[in-house]
Formats: sequence, C-alpha cells, structure tokens
Amino acid sequence: MLPLKPPYLLALLLLSGLAALLVLFQKQPRPPPSPDLQRRRGRRPPGQPRGGDLLRPACDALLKGEKAFVWGSPLGTSFGRSPSCPDYLRESHYLTEALSAEEAAFPVAYIVTLHKDFATFERIFRAFYAPHNVYCIHVDEKAPAEYRQDVESLVECFPNAFLVSKAEPVIYAGISRLQADLNCLKDLLGHGIRWTYVLNMCGQDFPLRTNKEIVQHLKGFKGKNITPGVLPPPPIQVRTKYVYKEHIGKEASFMKRTSALKSPPPHNLTIYFGSAYVALTRPFVEFLFRDKRALDLLEWSKDTYSPDEHFWVTLNRIPGVPGSMPNATWEGDLRAVKWSNSEKAHGGCHGHYVRSICIYGTGDLKWLLGLKSLFANKFELGTYPPTVECLELKLRERALNQSEVPVDPSWYL
Repeated sequence: MLPLKPPYLLALLLLSGLAALLVLFQKQPRPPPSPDLQRRRGRRPPGQPRGGDLLRPACDALLKGEKAFVWGSPLGTSFGRSPSCPDYLRESHYLTEALSAEEAAFPVAYIVTLHKDFATFERIFRAFYAPHNVYCIHVDEKAPAEYRQDVESLVECFPNAFLVSKAEPVIYAGISRLQADLNCLKDLLGHGIRWTYVLNMCGQDFPLRTNKEIVQHLKGFKGKNITPGVLPPPPIQVRTKYVYKEHIGKEASFMKRTSALKSPPPHNLTIYFGSAYVALTRPFVEFLFRDKRALDLLEWSKDTYSPDEHFWVTLNRIPGVPGSMPNATWEGDLRAVKWSNSEKAHGGCHGHYVRSICIYGTGDLKWLLGLKSLFANKFELGTYPPTVECLELKLRERALNQSEVPVDPSWYL
C-alpha cells in the first residue's frame, strides 16, 4: 500500500475526527427537561430515590400475597428536624394546593379526636390533608403534656388546622366523647372556611379514598346527612334504659351502670342506634345548637351509655330536619372495620384484635384497597409500618394521577 501524501493524510484525519464526534453525539442521552417543565408535565424530576421508590416493590409483592422485607420506615417525615414549617411541609411531602377546581369548591371539615400514638396520627393527617379543607383537632385532656405539645407543634404549621377551644377528659362510651365532637363543631361553625360537610374520626382511622373521591362521594348524597344506623336491637336497648355514670380513676376510667331507670326520651323521640362516625351538613350542625329537640336530647343523653351511637342517628331520622334521612339504614360507606365476630364476612384479621377490632397487618392490604369506604379503622404505624405506608403510597399516587394542576415534585412520597 502506498503511503499517503500529507494533504490526503490531513483530510483523512479531519473526516475521522468528525465521524467520531458524530457517533459520540448520537450516543449521548438527551438532557432531561428542566424541573419546571417536568412539574408542568406532572412528572417528578430524576434524582436521589425517594422513600416511595424504595417501598413500591415491597408493596406490590405484599399485595400479591408474597413476602417482602421493608427496612425501617421509608416514608418517614421530618417532624422535629425541619428548621421551619415551610421546610417541614416540603420535606415531608404535604400537598400544598387543591388538585382540582371541584375539590377547591367543596371544602370539607374534619374532627380528629386523639389521645395517643402521635406518629400514626401524623401519617394519617398527611394522608388526608388538603389546604382548602379545615381540621379541628381534639386532644384528650388526660393525655400527657408532651403528647399535646407534639400535636400543637404540628398543627401550628397549618393555617387551616387548629386545636379545639375546649378539650374534654374523654371516657370511653361516655358523654365526654360526644361533647368533644360538639366542641369542635361549634369551633368549625365560626371558622372562616365555608365547609360543606364535616366528618369525625379518631387518630387510628386511615383514609382509603383521595380527597377528590371523598368529595364526589359526599356530593352523591345531595345535601343529606350520613348517619348509619337502625332501631336498637334488644342487647343495645339497655344503654338508654338505665342511668350510667362516668368514673375517672388513676388506674382506669369507665362507664358504670346504676340501678336507676332512665326517664323517657324528650319530645317523644324514637331512639335509634348507629355509628358514632358520621358525615354532617353545615345546616344540620347549625340545627344542633339552636333546636330545642337537639338540645334536650343532648341533656337527656348525658347519663346514657355511648350516647354518640344514638345522638346523631336519632336526630337525623326526624322528618324535616336539615338534611335528614328518616328511612336510612347502614348506607354511607364511611368507615370499614374488621370485627372479630364477623370473620366469615371479611376473611379474618392479619394483624391482631384489640377490643374485638382488627389492627390491620400487611395481609389486610389487598382487602383494604378493594373497599369503597372512605376510611378504615384501626391502624398502628409502630406495630405494622408497611400497612400504613403502602396504603399512603397508593393513595398519594392515585391522587397525583387525578390531579388537574401541575404536580409539584415535593408532593411525591
């Protein structure tokens, strides 16, 4: 082969260099869109894996009935570590904007009654928090000061959340439990947010539906109150037949039945029995504080057993009351519970029972995600972390997929 002359050699070197640059350029990946463009498109920009990225494969395995190991708490918050409230909201991935115009136009009020387990409450609050709703938090007056301080510190970061103005020392099945809800209702009526419905819940209820789905569910009742219940069966009638007294002791607090018989209900009302957890319209709540039937029933109920399980449902069965449903039964799908005496219906508890109620384990995830109920009870983050975290991850992903506004990257778990 003849040696190339200098001019030809130079041309060949230039062509080879251009070809190498072309190949190199073709192999380089396209630069990712800017974070602002990705936010407008509703996609999270790449970066360090989030807790949800690490948790998702384990959740998918658990839902298939397979075993999965989850180390620690991948969706943990920055409570107690963030230097400011804005930092806490961003680092803990709270939603900071209504995800649709429909939701913004239909604010919902919530009452949450608490007495223990701050970590579980914090996760529940993050899961169902929306900046256009309003939240009244009732901490049992008997709760430790440190617990109340933690709740107060959390609530201070949200202008649409507040502690009730008057806390009650709550006794299980006593009038104090009902009074706690009434105290919050009175505060909520005076709040600036013009809410449409109010739902009450405890610190171990976890949402199963997105805020948009909750709004659409409530709108489907067209201004009716949702107070599931029926006429009391014979074993329940004893609750309003005898006088009960609240007993508060150092070791235990409980309701004690006396031998004294109760007087008949006021206004010849028919007493119903139902759920203590309800969804009430604003006009009905206003009725509670001004109508003599409601006021007299409350007074009559103060020495009955578990009055919150007959107060709402009885008043909502009166024809003509705002939003009443005189012929209602158990409809509403507000709250799912696995009772120990109903295992044939729900397939058993995969966690453990406390007072005949299932504390959900990871084996309950598939059942929970198949429900139409708005909330389920009961959950313990410290006992079964993946149960809470997998539910929250699935819920947030569904909410962001439903979003009609640009998704901020900080909203991804």
